[in-house]
Amino acid sequence: MGFKSFLVKPFAKKIAKQIDLWAANAVEEQDKILRKLIETGRNTAFGRDHGFEQIHAYKDFIQHVPIRDYEGLRPYVNRIISGEKDVLWTGRPTYFAKTSGTTSGVKYIPLTKESIPNHFGTARNALFNYYARTGKGKWLDGKLIFLSGSPEMQDIGGIPTGRLSGISNHLIPSWLKSSQLPSYPSNCIEEWEEKLDVIVQETRHADMRLISGIPPWVQMYYERLLEVTGKAYIKDIFPNFSVFVYGGVNYKPYRAKLESLVGKSLDSVETYPASEGFIAFQDRQDTEGLLLNAASGIFFEFVPANEIFAERPTRLSLRDVEIGVNYALIINSNAGLWGYNIGDTVQFVSTDPYRLIVTGRIKHFISAFGEHVIGKEVEQAILETAQKEGVRIVEFTVAPQVTPPDGGTPYHEWFVEFDKEPADIQAFAKKVDASMVRQNIYYEDLIAGNVLKPLRIRSMQRDSFRKYMKTQGKLGGQNKVPRLANDRKIADALLPFIKS
Repeated sequence: MGFKSFLVKPFAKKIAKQIDLWAANAVEEQDKILRKLIETGRNTAFGRDHGFEQIHAYKDFIQHVPIRDYEGLRPYVNRIISGEKDVLWTGRPTYFAKTSGTTSGVKYIPLTKESIPNHFGTARNALFNYYARTGKGKWLDGKLIFLSGSPEMQDIGGIPTGRLSGISNHLIPSWLKSSQLPSYPSNCIEEWEEKLDVIVQETRHADMRLISGIPPWVQMYYERLLEVTGKAYIKDIFPNFSVFVYGGVNYKPYRAKLESLVGKSLDSVETYPASEGFIAFQDRQDTEGLLLNAASGIFFEFVPANEIFAERPTRLSLRDVEIGVNYALIINSNAGLWGYNIGDTVQFVSTDPYRLIVTGRIKHFISAFGEHVIGKEVEQAILETAQKEGVRIVEFTVAPQVTPPDGGTPYHEWFVEFDKEPADIQAFAKKVDASMVRQNIYYEDLIAGNVLKPLRIRSMQRDSFRKYMKTQGKLGGQNKVPRLANDRKIADALLPFIKS
């Protein structure tokens, strides 16, 4: 056992016990957070505008605080940028996390001194919890890499502003900085492929033990390492590499490929961070779902996904959620986000403790014919079929083909880049379609009624999705390819990359 892992071990055990305690009392923790948020919020412009003095229970909160997205919050953010204090939360934010949305353009999400522990304390706790549960802490005694955005900041209204992953570089504790790679100057490189080459040179001879990042960009890192070193596997370069930390996307489509590059199976720790808050994390290696971060400054609400655009949707606190229901996730936080729809949908797989899976994005669905297909369904359909057929997927996305070129019946068009292609792609497509029919009764009815033809799969050229992301200026960092869309924007951009 190394020096750092020896020192951290008792602290890790303490963290794990604390997690067990609040996880067993999650509803009570949520009630306490709501009371504290309302108490503080009364001293803000938002609280005065929304009658916080009259809020004494959750039912009152629902009546006074509407659900809103960033556009609904933007006027308050603009007041903060103009220099006003006590707008959404008391005082002024410590940082703005800069992000971009499909409809709102650039968004500035406040981070306050009260909310920062939610983001960065939770990341630490997730890793220490892994150590405590598994006894595996040797990763602390070597080098760690977090493939993230640039840590360079800009000034917006007197507030340091940058990507959340970049802000994290400024908050890493000093005891961990000596282990962290890449170097600060390398991390500041904006152009992803240039940055990747520099990172490879900095890390190729290092004792890498923990690697963290979005899976498709970690794959690029692995491939470039193997290309530069001439080694067969990542394990030959980093023999002590033992744990992979990821978030933002479902790891299952990437696991087989990444582990084939590494040359061995690895433990992994899944996290669910967002600019708006750290939502959940994997607390057990042998259990499905992510533990809801119920005691960290966020009061969660859940709206049945099919009601999210209704004038008065059903709003549920944690005590009323049910397993297997698709919910839109709403947060209220000590960063000053109130009734904030972050755009994600989740399903609970357990309520003792409260564990969930991410099922997709509210705006990422297909319902061109009333089928309302969601991300979880398309991922399950292709992944379970690929596993049975011995097929490996690199990346994929799905779109409706409403007006087929041949003038026939519409269908869902799947754009799939294979690492190992099926011997018979049409037979493979039939099995994926059968899985979709089993999962979605609306899709089943449309297929049975000949309103839709069975789905079609387009096999894509190598690196198709990377090339597409590069054309969009979204290569690397925290960017992800949407799994599905209700329009043809992505699909049409991918047409030139279809195999002939």
